[in-house]
Amino acid sequence: MGTVTRGTTNPNRLRRMDRWIAAVHGAELRRADDPVAVDLGYGAAPWTAVELLHRLRSVAPRTRVVGVEIDPERVAGAAAYAREGLVFRHGGFEVPVTRRPALIRAANVLRQYDESEVAAVWRRLCARLAPATEHSRGGLLVEGTCDEIGRRHVWVALGPEGPRTVTFATRLGSLERPSDLAERLPKALIHRNVPGEPVHAFLRDFDRAWAAAAPYASYGARQHWLRTVRDLAADWPVADGPARWRQGEVTVRWAALAPRG
Repeated sequence: MGTVTRGTTNPNRLRRMDRWIAAVHGAELRRADDPVAVDLGYGAAPWTAVELLHRLRSVAPRTRVVGVEIDPERVAGAAAYAREGLVFRHGGFEVPVTRRPALIRAANVLRQYDESEVAAVWRRLCARLAPATEHSRGGLLVEGTCDEIGRRHVWVALGPEGPRTVTFATRLGSLERPSDLAERLPKALIHRNVPGEPVHAFLRDFDRAWAAAAPYASYGARQHWLRTVRDLAADWPVADGPARWRQGEVTVRWAALAPRG
């Protein structure tokens, strides 16, 4: 289910997303009996799936990765990279795995779809996640967009119940102002960056906090970012803390940025 993407990819393009997943979802992966992670729509080359296996196994050694692609030629081409813990399968949004995954990563997949299609795709993918239990929040869907070399990235994290958070991540030295990240908003938000929508107000306030924190730039881009996010958190429900901010990230509750209407 779905359509073929352009398939462009580069090694290390998704490193920011992967490191965030390992940091915030690693404990869930370790608790799972047989954790399966899906790299959905990995593209014309399998680098992202290979890297995902390496990064997740650094925090949850029993994790298995399944690369899923709707183009059968891409699946055939990736077969040479299969190894213990990593396989490739033909499929799409139906997510053709026998075990409900602890993680589905869909990076740069929905960008080509209409905004009206996003909610249905999210529901379908969330329904495939491992369910929540007494001791677990369940599986995680991470869906977002980044630039060609992974310097700027925005993603939504969703559980079986639906969207939870939005994360903005960047190589700090490449940033002129936080609203530069607007061009990488995921499909659910990119057309909502207009006056009257929460995401527009958030980026406006982010830029204002960045300007107010300008004196900290003399101590480096990281200190400028840290002060900016600390001030931003006074008015917006920031869901993480300085340990992630230092990585050039900030995560905000979905409800605060969700589209109106």
